[in-house]
Amino acid sequence: MKYETVIGLEIHAQLSTRSKMFCTCATSFGEKPNLNICPVCSGHPGVLPTLNKLAVEYAVKTALALNCKVNHKSVFARKNYFYPDLPKGYQISQYDEPLAVNGWVEIVLSDGSKKKIGVTRVHMEEDAGKNIHNDKTSLVDLNRAGVPLVEIVSEPDLRTPEEASQYFKKLKTILEYIEVCDCNMEEGNLRCDANISLREQGAKKMGTKVEIKNLNSFRFLEKALSYEVQHQEKALSTGEKIIQETKLFDTTSNTTKSMRQKEGSDDYRYFPEPDLIPLLVVDALIKKNKELLPELPDAKRERFISQYGLSFYDGDILTSYKDLADYYEELCKLVKDPKLCSNWMQTEVLRSLNENKIEIKDFSLTPPMLSELLVMLKGGVINQSTAKDVFNEMLSTKKSAKTIVDKKGLSQIQDEGAIEKIVDEVLAGAEGQVKQYKEGKTNVMGFIVGQVMKKSNGKANPSIVNKILKKKLGEGSDL
Repeated sequence: MKYETVIGLEIHAQLSTRSKMFCTCATSFGEKPNLNICPVCSGHPGVLPTLNKLAVEYAVKTALALNCKVNHKSVFARKNYFYPDLPKGYQISQYDEPLAVNGWVEIVLSDGSKKKIGVTRVHMEEDAGKNIHNDKTSLVDLNRAGVPLVEIVSEPDLRTPEEASQYFKKLKTILEYIEVCDCNMEEGNLRCDANISLREQGAKKMGTKVEIKNLNSFRFLEKALSYEVQHQEKALSTGEKIIQETKLFDTTSNTTKSMRQKEGSDDYRYFPEPDLIPLLVVDALIKKNKELLPELPDAKRERFISQYGLSFYDGDILTSYKDLADYYEELCKLVKDPKLCSNWMQTEVLRSLNENKIEIKDFSLTPPMLSELLVMLKGGVINQSTAKDVFNEMLSTKKSAKTIVDKKGLSQIQDEGAIEKIVDEVLAGAEGQVKQYKEGKTNVMGFIVGQVMKKSNGKANPSIVNKILKKKLGEGSDL
């Protein structure tokens, strides 16, 4: 590889407050256009902003979860640019004195390796409105204008599209755990701008940076960066000069397309917001929000590995979403078999969630409902195959596991006497296979077991069948 890829991400997360950053307008999604606006967020002359205290607390909480140093003093600034969806002609943001700096998060890659990614800064700002275009007109909806955001800016520590995607996923997980953002990417509540450049291997100087705007999907982020890497490699190898520009990702062609030449910080003419005094964050507020932090994903994963005897992979999957981790822990308390719970969570439960495109909080089977099924499976009342059938029927009918098993007579035969009688009948009709087994052809045991299960309509407990056959045929291989 002649070139090294350098990637940094700017992630915008909408804070889950009920009102906007500088006014009392609602932040609810999906309202009629321009319903949630007032003179402040629609940029009328002479109005004054009032800072949302809860938004500040959520931003501080975010910074602490990302291992940042929270500055006792930060300053709001005006970022000047002129788009139709920015009614004031500037965005209130933070620039040279942000809320927090010098953080980090750790990501885990597909090969199991870990990498620490630096967080340059966390700052607060207001969102812009939304332009709506059709064939003949362009309209502006200002419902989002003034919605509170935190922007999380990474160091240029990412080297591959996979690393960028894993970092984005990790931040989403952390934000969900601390409950400051609902991270609904379809509604635009979590989105990402990616800065990417290429430089020759071993070079210290950065290459020319291209920004890809408004990526709201992990898959689109990877695809956009992968395309841009190939595009820039080809351009540089033919002597073409990369220009600093802003691009959009075309999800139809899976290519990036130029939007405009990239502005620099000078173009925005930052200056301190004259209508807002500096934000002073006292130690008591930092201490309060540090105490409010829940067990974060990495710590929960390590505890799951230690407490429940899970592999790193299983622990990582089960802690990837807070609601998923909570569901698993409640299930473990009821079933008392962490590995069984883990297996079912990662196969049947996640399969159902993916097929129905829902989250665990919307799953129709509560932990007590699923635990009833798993306790029956663990106790040998039903076998694995029957349990899966019952699980699917529970999803479709919403009936309990016990109701389905009792109604259909699916319980396994546990009575050793009854099973021994079936075994004797099978052995009496399988003299040839019994002779082969005693001559050392132990693979015929599978046939004998199959005949026992067939004769019992699949209800005989396999472990009891195994025990009885070993006793009657003498010591042989485990079934």
